[in-house]
Amino acid sequence: MSQIKEYKGKKGFEVIKTTHFDIQRKIVANMTTESWQNIPHSAINYEPDVTDFMNYYKENIKPKGISVNSLLLKVMVEGLKACPEMNGHIDFNRRLVRGKIEIYKDINISMPMIMPNGAMMTINMHNFESRTLKEMQDYIADVKRKMEKTDMTEAMFSVSMDNTLTALKKGKFITTFGRLIGAKTGKHKVVTLKGKAKKEYNKIPKNDRIVKEDIEQGTITITSTGSVYNKGAYCGTTLIEVIPPQITAIGIGSFSDKPGVIVNENGEKVVAVRNYLPILLAFDHRALDFGEMEPFLRRLDDIFAHPEQMENW
Repeated sequence: MSQIKEYKGKKGFEVIKTTHFDIQRKIVANMTTESWQNIPHSAINYEPDVTDFMNYYKENIKPKGISVNSLLLKVMVEGLKACPEMNGHIDFNRRLVRGKIEIYKDINISMPMIMPNGAMMTINMHNFESRTLKEMQDYIADVKRKMEKTDMTEAMFSVSMDNTLTALKKGKFITTFGRLIGAKTGKHKVVTLKGKAKKEYNKIPKNDRIVKEDIEQGTITITSTGSVYNKGAYCGTTLIEVIPPQITAIGIGSFSDKPGVIVNENGEKVVAVRNYLPILLAFDHRALDFGEMEPFLRRLDDIFAHPEQMENW
C-alpha cells in the first residue's frame, strides 16, 4: 500500500511516497538482515574467458531453443557436482562453539525470478543435479506458467508462517511474537485471501500454482544480474548475501568484451577482443575455505575451454 504525502519528512525532505513493506519485502529484509548479522562472508571473483564457449553455444546449442540463462545454470550445476562441499547447510552454536555442516546430493537451487507483477521472489528449483539441460529449461518455463495463476501473497505467507512455527518450536518466543504482530496488525498487516476468495483460490490444482514447496529454502542460491540488466557486474567486494543456513551463493554478471592475451596461429602472444563473464562466489567462512572451492573453478575452466561437452547435457 502506498500513500502520497504532502508534508515534510522527519529530516525536512519532501516526501512524495511512503510504501509499507509487503510480505515479499518483509521476507527479503528479514533473510538478508539475518545473513549479514550472522554470517562471516568471504568471496571470490572469477572472470573466465568465455569467447569460444559462447561461439559454440550460438552455433550449436542456441538453434535447439536453449536459452543462455538455462545454459549457465547447467554450467553452475556441473561445477557443484564436482565440488559438493559448496552445496550444503550449516548449523552453528556460537555460545557452545559447536557446529555441523550437512552436504547434500540433491542440488535444489534458490533462484530469484521476476513475477508477473514485476516483484522478485526466490523460487526453489528442485533436483537439478539429475536434470538435463532441456529438462532444466522446461522446469523454469513451468514455474513461470504456474506464476500466472498464483497469488504470491498467499504462497509467501504460508512459508512465513511455517518459519514462524519453526522458530516457536526452537523456543524463540520473542521472535515469534514479534513476527505475528508485524504480520497481523496496523499499517504493516499482511492482507491474505479470506472466505469465498480463499476457497476459490484453493481449488486451483497445486501443480498449476506456486506452493510452499516451491519457495522454501534450497541448498544453494544462484542469481543472475545479467538476465535483468546486461551491463551489470559484481564488484571486488561481497555484494551478494549467503542466505542461512546455506553456505554458498553464486552471482552471475553479464557478458562483456575486453582486451585479452591469446596465442595466435604462429604461437605468438597477441592482444585480441575477448568475451568475459564475471561470476561471484560468496561463501560462509565458517563452513568453507577457498581451497575447498577449487574443484568448482577447475570444472568451470574445463567447460569453458572445451564447450563441445555441452552436446552431452
